[in-house]
Amino acid sequence: MVSLFERLDKGRPPPAEEKIQPPHKAPTRAQKLLNWLQHWPNPTISVRDICVYGPNSLRDKKIATISAEVLVEFGWLVPQKARRYDQRVWQIARKPIVGPTVAAERADLGP
Repeated sequence: MVSLFERLDKGRPPPAEEKIQPPHKAPTRAQKLLNWLQHWPNPTISVRDICVYGPNSLRDKKIATISAEVLVEFGWLVPQKARRYDQRVWQIARKPIVGPTVAAERADLGP
């Protein structure tokens, strides 16, 4: 015997598949650094500047250096020669992009 719900469901089109969206991820440390660099007034930045003035999650020297190297890889920072042998300095590559992401430059290159 056919139930009432099966008879009502007979004329309906099949349900559309819902796209499963991944859970909202927190921004990566490199993305946090990039967001913060948009407000940095100077043309260059050093590891010391990031550790002193940067976001709290980047106040460790090792984490700050790794995050900056990720931005170098994606073209947001350019390494500069420092005055001291133990100092790391980068020039900020300012780009006219609203809401920049770390991989925005790579997406523009295309195949």
